[in-house]
Formats: sequence, C-alpha cells, structure tokens
Amino acid sequence: MAEPKGLSKPVKLKSDLASLLGATELPRTEITQKLWDYIKSNKLQTKTENGKPENAGKFIVTDAKLLSIFKNTNTTSKTGKVTDLRNIKEGETINMMQMASVVGANIE
Repeated sequence: MAEPKGLSKPVKLKSDLASLLGATELPRTEITQKLWDYIKSNKLQTKTENGKPENAGKFIVTDAKLLSIFKNTNTTSKTGKVTDLRNIKEGETINMMQMASVVGANIE
C-alpha cells in the first residue's frame, strides 16, 4: 500500500487545533472537514461580514474555541495576499476562503 502524499498525508497539529479536533495528527482534508463539522454543528456561519450566526453564508463567526485557532493566523500567500487574524475578537467573522490559511497556520 502506498504511503499517503499531499493533502492525504497526516500532519502534526498545534496544541489549540489538536485540542479542538481531538487528535494530534490528521491529513489536511480531514482537518478542514472537522473544522466545517464544528462550524456547522454550532451554527457559526453568517451571510454578512460581522453578522450574527444564522447557520448559512460565506462568513464564519468566531466563538471562544475558534478564537484561539484564528489568532495563530498570520500568513502571506504565494500571490502576496496577507491573512492576519492575530487581533480578531469573539463574534467577528472571517471569510470562508481564509480557512486554508487558518489550517496552514495551525500545523507544524
């Protein structure tokens, strides 16, 4: 059986993310799926930036558990786009397109 590669290869999670997901190593695909499961089960999506949770939409509302994970995020993409969530507060939102940056900032 071939060794997992790319997005299927398990990566080590930083402590805050490991605590939320209940695992120390997971493939990136599973990390993203588990984060979305958490977001959906806690109705943390909204249709407007910094709107109230309404369980639908492209923005993710920060709760206490996500706050510790989001605050670890300060990245620059290959295209030069900066995602800096170090000053985010509970109740504020991020765009769902920033989730890749959040995952990347919370793995070793």
